[in-house]
Amino acid sequence: MFILGVVSVELVLKVGRRGEIYTTKEVRAIVGIKEGGLVRAVVEKGRLIIEPIPSIEEILREPPLLELTPSEAERISEEAQKEAGVYG
Repeated sequence: MFILGVVSVELVLKVGRRGEIYTTKEVRAIVGIKEGGLVRAVVEKGRLIIEPIPSIEEILREPPLLELTPSEAERISEEAQKEAGVYG
């Protein structure tokens, strides 16, 4: 039941004796929860939100947000320091 580009899915999940929440393979695939991986649980306004935490390997596989040469990084750092009044 994996649907590419799915925005919203509503399912009824079972809760075990010790409070474990049992998801389905499809739900884990949609949100990216992997066996042995970590998830973050947030309680917000009476709702439980569970999100996967990407591993460092997964983060490193992502394309970089920005590419800078060392001299560009140094120039940006100096400008930020000057704006903050802490340069030199």
